[in-house]
Amino acid sequence: MNKATLSATAVASTLALGLPLAPAVGAAERGLPGYAVQHRSGQAIPFAEATVTAGIDGSFSLSWKAEGVTRVEIRANGRVVARGGATGRAVITGLPAADRQWFWFEADRGQGLRLADRLVKLSGTVNLRDAGGYRTQNGKWVKMGEVYRSDALNNLTAEDQAKLRRLRIRTVFDLRMEGERVKDPDRVPAGADYVVADVFAGSGAFQTMPKTPAEAEQMMIDAERAMVSGDGGKKAYSQVFDGIREDDARSVLFHCTAGKDRTGWSSAALLAALGVPRDTVVADYLASNAYRKAANDALLGHLPPQQAAVYKPLLDVRAEYLNSGYDEVEAKYGTFDRYLSDGLGIDRHELKRLKEDLLIG
Repeated sequence: MNKATLSATAVASTLALGLPLAPAVGAAERGLPGYAVQHRSGQAIPFAEATVTAGIDGSFSLSWKAEGVTRVEIRANGRVVARGGATGRAVITGLPAADRQWFWFEADRGQGLRLADRLVKLSGTVNLRDAGGYRTQNGKWVKMGEVYRSDALNNLTAEDQAKLRRLRIRTVFDLRMEGERVKDPDRVPAGADYVVADVFAGSGAFQTMPKTPAEAEQMMIDAERAMVSGDGGKKAYSQVFDGIREDDARSVLFHCTAGKDRTGWSSAALLAALGVPRDTVVADYLASNAYRKAANDALLGHLPPQQAAVYKPLLDVRAEYLNSGYDEVEAKYGTFDRYLSDGLGIDRHELKRLKEDLLIG
């Protein structure tokens, strides 16, 4: 791409909205950790940590830390692939290709965990990953394979769509604005319900181009606050929560364009509601920097340095962006529970049901 052909106006229309600014590149984002869980009711989960990291060579690196156990055994495809003590690591090779490679972590006491790499590898996305698989403050785990977060689905191939069908994704929430949806309509898997949940509907925001990095950073902070207290954000995230709570027999996916800002708050709000510690929520949010690194680097590499410096804050996810959302919750609602109840209309009975559906242990 010629630097001169990427006009400020063209880029400005995509910045705060998180629109795709480079082709999907998957290889550089692979190898990031994922977590998941197996259900066996009535028992606590002894695992304090457990990860699966997929390598680009087809290998899988496993690590775990369990509390009060002496033996851990790990299975894949019905056979034992690793054994160890309360803390351990293993590298597994030679497994056949699969949509998602799952591992069963079982200790000599308590409930087991079913784990997979967090990233779902598709040709048409770089940031489609499982929103679950995190440990809560009280030792429960968020189920994996139930809720997915993603960047836009307009570049999905037929093979990608078939893979999403096999992953039971039957409801897709599109958090994008009308102009984004018209320009790059989703390719929704056959049989899936498509629901528009426009976070910035009617806001008229993000029409001007920042001129300095500081202005760009402030734009992102203001956008995060609008996600929390804006009418469009409250309605959209209420739709997503309702869909997740009501659709407990199949998987739900929510996305924007880059899968980092509007999608990032949706995931953060869900995890916080389920009791996941804030530092874990922030780490999940910041992971978009790794998943999107190749795409973002490709864009910035085609821009003059001064222009790239302005755009970089708009392509990043930063802790201060997410923290401004938390600050808005505190300023407008006082507590996160009040945000859920007063902002999103989720009362304590509905929250209890959500936890029953999505938590184990």
